[in-house]
Amino acid sequence: MSTTPNTTTKGAFTEQERDAMKERAKELKSARRGAKVDPESEVLAKIAEMPEPDRVIAERLHAVIKASVPALTPKLWYGMPAYSHNGKMICFFQPASKFKARYATLGFSDAANHDDGAMWPASYALAELTTEVEERIGALLRQAVS
Repeated sequence: MSTTPNTTTKGAFTEQERDAMKERAKELKSARRGAKVDPESEVLAKIAEMPEPDRVIAERLHAVIKASVPALTPKLWYGMPAYSHNGKMICFFQPASKFKARYATLGFSDAANHDDGAMWPASYALAELTTEVEERIGALLRQAVS
């Protein structure tokens, strides 16, 4: 059986998954201590650390999110840029490099108002952000908080 860096044996976590869990634990610990940090600054710093093309997509996505639904609050979630509304995480950006995937992902949580029958998409692959893609993301975000 061949393995890639993102495969795991049954019941084990990959190194990338363990790193994400550690980042989430740090986020929660910092929040419990009442650390006075600007969540948007943390998100922008995390984006700045990303390799290209993730960084380029994340920077543009952040701008699209802020322009489309200014009420969304940026924050880190498992070490990834995420955006919440009324205290509930609505969406997140998963860089391809985080889990050695071939594309980045825009994911939506169950708090996003995307219900459509018995099945609907909860995440979208992002290869690049064209004007058309940005408009579609804006519409998805507005629907998510409606």
